[in-house]
Amino acid sequence: MHYAIIAAGEGSRLQQEGVREPKPLVKLNGEAMIDRLVRIFLENNALSISIIVNREMREVQEHIAKWELPVPLHLIVKSTPSSMHSFHALSDVIEGQPFCLTTVDTIFMPEEFGRFIRFVAETENYDGVMGVTSFVDDEKPLWVKTNGNDEITAFLDNNDGDCCYVSGGIYCLGGKALDTLNACMENGVSRMRNYQRALLEDGNKLKAWNFCKIMDIDHAADIKKAEQFLQL
Repeated sequence: MHYAIIAAGEGSRLQQEGVREPKPLVKLNGEAMIDRLVRIFLENNALSISIIVNREMREVQEHIAKWELPVPLHLIVKSTPSSMHSFHALSDVIEGQPFCLTTVDTIFMPEEFGRFIRFVAETENYDGVMGVTSFVDDEKPLWVKTNGNDEITAFLDNNDGDCCYVSGGIYCLGGKALDTLNACMENGVSRMRNYQRALLEDGNKLKAWNFCKIMDIDHAADIKKAEQFLQL
């Protein structure tokens, strides 16, 4: 599996709340979030790892430069207006290969992620598998509507009463998904949630895989919550 990490956000809310480190270097139980993701990816048959950070993140760039990985590492230094634009910048190095994309602050149990990746490897006849969760702790969650086979039928800003899951920010997709991404960029579409809707509009078959819990680090208080979660 090829892996990609979006780590280009400024983490402004964390800074306003007194967190000095740039978000990718915030430590959870002594390990920087970006190091944690890379370690987990290497444990799950990584063929390559691609990362985007913004130009202002000199400390993160220097941190990554010290790595010695057993797989190819592609680092893109570019400031972008949204996660979708960051994803598009990464698409040049993904080059149409099946890949798994996450944001740097996506927090999950490593063992559960391993089961997810094995499921993806064994799943046929789908254009993508999305990590979802019934745990809702996001200020503006993206609700994921599914049918009885956990096939995704819609992405909604508000729960219409039939949604059991929200998006967890873990996307396993194939090369076909990049065609939709390019079209979104050409048409001025913004935000990852609108890109996900476009995947369905383009006829992509997407499967949902339910994680027991996925967290984001948006506020300083989330750091302690994530550390406690990972110690369970």
